[in-house]
Amino acid sequence: MRIYRAKDYKDMSRKAANIISAQIIMKPDCVLGLATGSTPIGTYEQLVEWYKKGDLDFSGVTTVNLDEYKGLPRDNEQSYYYFMHDKLFGHVNIDLARTHLPDGMEPDSKKGV
Repeated sequence: MRIYRAKDYKDMSRKAANIISAQIIMKPDCVLGLATGSTPIGTYEQLVEWYKKGDLDFSGVTTVNLDEYKGLPRDNEQSYYYFMHDKLFGHVNIDLARTHLPDGMEPDSKKGV
């Protein structure tokens, strides 16, 4: 395990965005496991900024998120599906068919994404 030290949240967010962007640049068809919640918001904001500058291309990227709230529809503002679209997917050129999040309304919790 590699540990990175950061002086503050902004520095941590930028370092995480650097790691993710390097992966996308080196392997444009990479698969990213993405976190939800408030911690990665700064990272996602940085990635969106670099995308808007033309530095990143998400068109070949596949993403996987492991979290979702059971019983929440995807259009609920508290769902992780909504969060990921609001914070990242809705601002970059990712193919939404390549984004994989659990369905909170799926009755069978053991069913795949």
